[in-house]
Amino acid sequence: MPTLKSLKLRIGSVKSTQKITKAMKMVAAAKLRRAQSNAEAGRPYSARMAEVVASLGSRVTVGPQSPKLLAGTGKDDTHLIVVASGDRGLAGAFNTNIVRAARRKAEELEAAGKKVIFYIVGRKGRPPIARFYPKGIVAQHDTSAMKAPGYANAQAIADDLIARFNGGQFDVAHLAYANFRSTLLQEPTVDQIIPVALPEADQAKAGPAAAAVEYEPDEEEILAALLPKNITVQIYRALLENAAGFYGSQMTAMDNATRNAGDMINKLSIAYNRQRQAAITTELVEIISGAEAL
Repeated sequence: MPTLKSLKLRIGSVKSTQKITKAMKMVAAAKLRRAQSNAEAGRPYSARMAEVVASLGSRVTVGPQSPKLLAGTGKDDTHLIVVASGDRGLAGAFNTNIVRAARRKAEELEAAGKKVIFYIVGRKGRPPIARFYPKGIVAQHDTSAMKAPGYANAQAIADDLIARFNGGQFDVAHLAYANFRSTLLQEPTVDQIIPVALPEADQAKAGPAAAAVEYEPDEEEILAALLPKNITVQIYRALLENAAGFYGSQMTAMDNATRNAGDMINKLSIAYNRQRQAAITTELVEIISGAEAL
């Protein structure tokens, strides 16, 4: 049975932890507002960019003269999965869910006979991927110095991926990230970003882009300029979604930790008071017994 001193020290320790988790929750809530606003502002732009690229891609005949980012390498033997995780923990299952989605995609590809390699963005995604695929990580982009997601960071990642794609290191690239829905829900998502995924023929005809449009210069030249930018925009959107998802998950995790600490303090306080009362009762019995003996 713990002593009164140890219980008192434990209560003080848990109270200190509760103060820290409460402060972290408040900081995460303050940062979440801006991160959520940035993520929501970036969604229409990235969605429209994807629609424009898909519309232009559906209008051209894919062949040897087409941009490689549209036509691909002509095969799909090697798949690269870009795992965009966070740099810090204490955010519940945020990073774990992204890695789990990437692993699920990798298992599907391997079951189809494909080779899978990984490109890690952030620090927290590397240890679990390295545990299951010790030789599968080809590169890691460090974002620990990034205070907030910037377009320049997405540009650097996109340039590296495009250079590796042109160098023949992989045939298809997928991006795994957390799509922010609410503070309680961050949806792990895996999207194909290289080569661009074109819509089905019937969907392309049904869309608003089916109207007669003349392009100057032609569609292929426009695509050659837009495709690298589209990859950067999609990566930038993923970074923004991840930032909002991280702070939302961290706020929820710290709120739960604060509540748990409060419950533990109550239980420890009850145990402390009971043991203290028992000690006082024992002392009183000893005093009364001694008085009666006299």
